[in-house]
Amino acid sequence: MVKNNIQKGKQGEDTACKYLKECGYSIIERNWHYSKNAEIDIIAKEKDTLVFIEVKFRSNLNFGHPFEAIDSLKIQKIHKAILGYLSQTNLKCKSYRFDGIAIIGTNNPKIEHIKNLGQY
Repeated sequence: MVKNNIQKGKQGEDTACKYLKECGYSIIERNWHYSKNAEIDIIAKEKDTLVFIEVKFRSNLNFGHPFEAIDSLKIQKIHKAILGYLSQTNLKCKSYRFDGIAIIGTNNPKIEHIKNLGQY
């Protein structure tokens, strides 16, 4: 079951990357780990903004909307990873932000993108 969830997560991230590229983003990193519990799914650049993106995938809404999984604890972990990434790299941009992308469904998935869940 874990492998199946990992495969679904990768599929969701692949879909998110394709969507982001179509929107003009350039992908810099995927699955960047700061620590065992702090990871950033996608790091991308949109013009002069470095964007840290959390991707949540659900094949259906039976267990709630994907964005419901981005709770305060998850945001704290992502915030820690963002600060770690910025301290470990010399990548400079005019601005930085944290976005969420929800992928719902496998065939012809619905993509929802919320910008500015946090700015840095």
